[in-house]
This record gives sequence, structure tokens and C-alpha cells, in this order.
Amino acid sequence: MMFIAAGVAILVAIFLFLLRALLGPTTYDRILALNAIGTKTVILVSLMGFIGGRPDFLDIALLYALMNFIATIAILKFVEYKRLG
Repeated sequence: MMFIAAGVAILVAIFLFLLRALLGPTTYDRILALNAIGTKTVILVSLMGFIGGRPDFLDIALLYALMNFIATIAILKFVEYKRLG
């Protein structure tokens, strides 16, 4: 029951970050909200793997966390310099 409550809390947080991404006044607010959504998704995937007894979900969560980090850096670089190279 406690893990279900944690999952619901994470989903509520993702929804609130989605609102911030849609309503954010600046581009950096939107990028930060998308990064937070990615982080909460990593936590949710890890939680689902723990609940389901599937430790391989932790590998997927780790890969997603690395992709989220690289994508955030690339988007911030693109926003600042208007190019990726």
C-alpha cells in the first residue's frame, strides 16, 4: 500500500511539473520542468521494478537518467548558442 501511495505521489508531481512546463513564463522554467519530469520518471520506473520484482528495470532507469541528463545539456546549449556544434 505504501508503494502505491508513493507511485501516486510521483504521478501527481509529474502532473504539476507538466503544468509548469506548459505555463512557465521563461524557456528555462520549461526546460527545468522537463528535466524534473524525466527525473520523476526514473524514480517511477525504479519503483515499478521494485514492486514487480524486476531488477532489470533499474538498468532501464539508469539508461533513461543518462539520456535525460544529456538531452537537458543539449537543449540548454541549443537555447543559449542557437546551435549544437
